[in-house]
Amino acid sequence: MTQHLLVKFMLTIYALLFSITVTAAEPITEAQYSQGKEKSVVCMTCHGVDGISAIDTYPNLQGQKQAYFVAALRAYKLRQRNDGLAILMHSQADVLSDQDMLDIAYYFHHVKSEPIKNDH
Repeated sequence: MTQHLLVKFMLTIYALLFSITVTAAEPITEAQYSQGKEKSVVCMTCHGVDGISAIDTYPNLQGQKQAYFVAALRAYKLRQRNDGLAILMHSQADVLSDQDMLDIAYYFHHVKSEPIKNDH
């Protein structure tokens, strides 16, 4: 197995194991939601308020699955993601603890945008 395939395999296994613990977690807690919102302010610079990006090249984070979100942040931190604008995410992920990643993932998974009101 090549190193590239081994890394993909390990990330897949890790994401599956992590998703089991995330889905077994308790329902939405106001404390973790608030902490995640506070910790995600920097994310909103590029990914938009409530995780809806106004920039075509930046993905939306709202509604993202928590296990995937954390696995992606860890992959940036470990320099396993290097494509596109990954270099921007490396420095952001470097300063996040595992708990920060969990809280931010929790927030973006649960946040909902206010619908745009038409004044017609």
